[in-house]
Amino acid sequence: MKMKKSLLALCLSAGLFASMPGLSLANVNIVPQDLSAAPAIPSSALQQLQWIPVDQTQTQKTNLATTGQSLNAGDITGPVAAYSVPASIGELTITLSSIVNKDTVFAPNVLVFDQNMTPAAYFPSAFFAYQEPGVLSLNRLEGVMKLTPALGQQKLYLLVFTTNKDLQQTTTMVDPAKAYARGNGNAVPDIPDPIARHGTEGEISLKVKTSSSSSILVGPLFGSSGPGPVTVGNTAAPATTYTAPAAVATTAVVAPAPAPAPVVAPAARKEPVLSDTETYFNQAIKQAVAAGDVDKALKLLDEAERLGSTTARKTFISSVKGKG
Repeated sequence: MKMKKSLLALCLSAGLFASMPGLSLANVNIVPQDLSAAPAIPSSALQQLQWIPVDQTQTQKTNLATTGQSLNAGDITGPVAAYSVPASIGELTITLSSIVNKDTVFAPNVLVFDQNMTPAAYFPSAFFAYQEPGVLSLNRLEGVMKLTPALGQQKLYLLVFTTNKDLQQTTTMVDPAKAYARGNGNAVPDIPDPIARHGTEGEISLKVKTSSSSSILVGPLFGSSGPGPVTVGNTAAPATTYTAPAAVATTAVVAPAPAPAPVVAPAARKEPVLSDTETYFNQAIKQAVAAGDVDKALKLLDEAERLGSTTARKTFISSVKGKG
C-alpha cells in the first residue's frame, strides 16, 4: 500500500519533475550528452573513414597498430577505430575494452553519432576505468555505454580515439601478487603496483547487446527540437542522410533511406499526434513502469505530452496503479 501511494505521488507530480532543470538520468560525474569537450570533426573527414559494421552476436576486436585508421582533427592523435551499430534492435548496452599490453595501454575516448552523423554523446577517457584481470579477462580499461536509439534510427556510429592529453597520463594497475593474495584471503603484500603508460596503439574490443535499462537517447523522437539534454538530429525525416563508405572487410554500411515527408517542429505543431506515435509512447511507458523505472516512464510521459499525446498520462497512471 505504501508503494502504491509513493508511485501515485510521483504520477501526480509528473509535470513538476519534467520542468525541473537539474534532473538528469546520466552519471553525475560524466554527462555523455555534454559535447563541449568533444573534438570538432569536419564531416568531410568522417566521410573518409571506413565504418566497420558490428554484429551483436560477436565481439568486434580491433588492433589499432594494423587496422587503425588515420584522422586529423582537434587533439586526436594516432590511429582511430570507426564502428557502425544497428539501431533498430532496441536499447543498446555497449561494452568497450582496451587491453593492457605489458606496460602500455590505449586510453579510449568514444564519440557517438546518430544516423545523420550528428554528434550525440561523448565518453571521455576518464569514463573507461581500470579493471583487474579475471579468469577469462586481462588487465584492461573498460566502460559500459547505455544508449537508447530514438524511434526511426537505423544506425549509430561510434568513433574510438585517444588524445594528446591522454598520452601524458598513466594507469596504475594491480600487482598480480596483490590480486592473488586478496582473492585467497591472504595478507596483501606491501609492494608497488605496476604503471601502464598511455600509447597511441593497442587492442580494443567492442561488444553490443540489447538492453532494457539504457539511459541515453540518441536522436529525437518524431522530429523533436526541444531543449532536452539528449535529443539530437531529425529521425522522422532526416534532411541529409549519411552514407558510410564500404567497410574495411568489404562489407558495405548502408544508411537508411530518408523518409518522404518533412517534420514540423513541436513548437509549431498543430495537427494531432499520430496514432503510431501515441501507441509507441503508451507501450514504452507501460514497459518502463513494469520494470520499476519510474524516472524513465516520467521522461517518456513528458515527451509524449509535449508532442500532443492525450492518452500518455492516463496510461502512466493506470500502469502505476497496476504496479502498486
